[in-house]
This record gives sequence, structure tokens and C-alpha cells, in this order.
Amino acid sequence: MAEVLCLVLGGGRGSRLSPLTKDRSKPAVPFAGKYRLVDIPISNSLNSGFNQIYVLTQFNSESLNKHIARTYKLDSFSKGFVEIMAAEQSKDSADWFQGSADAVRRCLKHFNDPKIKYVLVLSGDQLYKMDFRNLLKFHLEKKSQITIACNPVFSDQIKEFGIMCADSQFRIKNFIEKPQNESAVKGMSIEIEDKEFYLASMGIYLFDKNILDKILDNKKTDFGKEIIPDSFPNHSTFAYVHKGYWKDIGTIKSFFRENIVFTNSLPPLDLFNEQWQFFTRPRYLPPAKIENSHIENAILGDGSILLNCHIKHSVIGLRSRILESVKIEDSIIMGGDFYQSIEDIEKDKKRGIPPIGIGKGSVIKKAIIDKNARIGAKVKILNEKNIDYFESEMYSIRDGIVIIPKNIIVPSGTVI
Repeated sequence: MAEVLCLVLGGGRGSRLSPLTKDRSKPAVPFAGKYRLVDIPISNSLNSGFNQIYVLTQFNSESLNKHIARTYKLDSFSKGFVEIMAAEQSKDSADWFQGSADAVRRCLKHFNDPKIKYVLVLSGDQLYKMDFRNLLKFHLEKKSQITIACNPVFSDQIKEFGIMCADSQFRIKNFIEKPQNESAVKGMSIEIEDKEFYLASMGIYLFDKNILDKILDNKKTDFGKEIIPDSFPNHSTFAYVHKGYWKDIGTIKSFFRENIVFTNSLPPLDLFNEQWQFFTRPRYLPPAKIENSHIENAILGDGSILLNCHIKHSVIGLRSRILESVKIEDSIIMGGDFYQSIEDIEKDKKRGIPPIGIGKGSVIKKAIIDKNARIGAKVKILNEKNIDYFESEMYSIRDGIVIIPKNIIVPSGTVI
């Protein structure tokens, strides 16, 4: 395991998750009340015993850099690390990273430790639990040079993924990027427990280090679209089948859905397993405080304050302040980055500015309220006209989900 280097890709502009990515990168987006998306691949790596990790960053990376620096301080005696590797200008190139492969290529010169024999490339915006030791074992047993983690999907999902064609030994023979119909992947299905599935690439790649050096000795910019499809004829490439829960957080719709699913009694990803913990920044916040409130199937973040309100099927983030007679259903409230003092709240009231949090008598349904948003009294966020897409300075709508961006003020009495 000491021979494995993990690279977590910080992602590009993240436009499909806008406006949540207006001021932060995708991996830095808050998730499940207290985490950030990047905590998932890093936690899987650390739990697997792989503790040499670089996070490659570029766009809107300030909050991600801060989170990594404040969270992952490994014991110096372990020889492990979790460090940021940012895009940089050099004599060879003054451009930003042009894609996932270009990001790894331009950072390879920094990975010069001779004991590193394998490089594990991970995405920073996916939800899953995987023991990478099993992936490495498979890679070694098959004498694979490139191993691609794949998740079985049904035929109605193939349009969303790159689909692999593998033989009975799971050696990959072909790859089709986001096929638009089942006829395009005819003969590529596999049978698992008497059901027909297709192998979807998870965007998780394990390379022999010397092979990675070789296949990146060109100007190709993307692993999924260029590097991996071109590798099959020349290198031993295998598919490792991961049968557990795995979701790619690429859109507002998928982000919303996969957050809300964690309010179910038995969510697909167990955050309560002490043998496989998901790590995040230790903030030392007080416990959540609840007064005369009705709560059904919800996640409550540390330090949240709920006063005589009704919460149903929702995720309530860190330091959330929800006042009397508020009703929240099927929503994500991301909370705040800090607490306001009573003096500051009184000053804001005199200026007609609501405090950070959800004001008295407000009703919120099927919405995402980003951090530090100030929702006034008797605000209604309901999207009763069922608008699918809308864009304004105060709010956005994606797939019928209303998003209030970070730091936005919604005046009292507003109806959305």
C-alpha cells in the first residue's frame, strides 16, 4: 500500500452544479449536513490504508484548499499526507489544466518518489464506499496495467455513462461513451445474479506508474474520452466490478436527490459505521439545540438551532438557525459559516436585513438554501407554478428545485 499514490481530481468549472459552484469547486460543495464531497474519496483512501494523497485543484479552489489544510493533518510518523497540488504556470505551459489527463500529466513531474509503483486516480465529486485494497489485489492478480472500476447499471441508465465491454476474465475489449440507445451496446451486457447489467465506468482508475508515464506522453487531455479508449489495444486493461452504492454528483438534480436519500431510515451509504468512518473537519461545535419542534426523517448538523418549527425529510446543515413557525420539507439547508452575535442581529434588524437563517413563519419546500443565506420572515419558497428552469440574481431553479445562492438576502414576505 505504500507503493500507491492517490490523486483526487478537483474538477473543472462545475457548471452543471451552478449556482452552488459559483464561488467554490464541486468537491468543496457541502454534503449531508456536515461533510464536503471531497471527503468521500479521501475517506475511502484513508480507510483503505492508502495515505499518500494529492488533491489536484484549479477553479474556485480557495474553500477546497482551506478545507483540506484544516481537516487532513496526518501523523508525521505515518509518512502519509493529504496535500493540495494546484495548477501552476511553468516554462512548458502557461495554460490551466485542459482536462483530467492533462492535470495528471502536468503534475507527474512532482511524483518522483521511486517507491511509487501504482497511481490511483479518483474523482472528487462522487458518493460511494470502496475498499481500494480489493481493487489493488484485483489489479495484481490480473497482472493488469490499467484497471477501471466499474459499476453495474441497467439498460435505462446507459445514456449517462461510459459503457465497457469485457470478456469473461473482465479484460476490457471496447468502450462506448454515453450510448444513446441499447442497440449501440448490443452484446456488451453481463449477467449478475440472473439479472442483465452493463458495466459503467466510475471514473476511478488504477495505473502502473510506468504505464501512466507512457500513455500520458502526448497532448490528449481527458482520461474517459481519449486516454482510456486508446489504451485497450496496447495495454492490459481490466474492469473491476464494484457492486455497491455509487453515485456521480454531476447535476443539481442528482445532488439534491442523493442528499435527501440520507434522511431515509436505511440510507445506501452508512455514515454511522465506526469501522469505516467518513472524515471531515473537526469544528468542535456545540450539539444541535431543539425547542418545541416537530422533526420527521431529517439530518441535523452540529450547532444548529431549531425553535418551534416543523422539519420533514430535509437536511439541516451546520449552524442553521430556524425560527418559530417555519415549515421545511424536502429541502437542504446548508447552514452558516459562523454564528452572528445578538448585537449583530439587532444591528441588522435596524437596517431591515434579516439575520442568517430562516425567518419566522417561512415555508420552504423542494429547495436548496446555500450557506449564510438570509431568509426573512413569512417567505414562501414553493415553486407553485412548477417552473423547471429559471435564473435570477436572487435565486435559480433547476429541474424544479429552487436554489438560493450563498450569502443572498431574501426579504420578508417574498414569494418564490
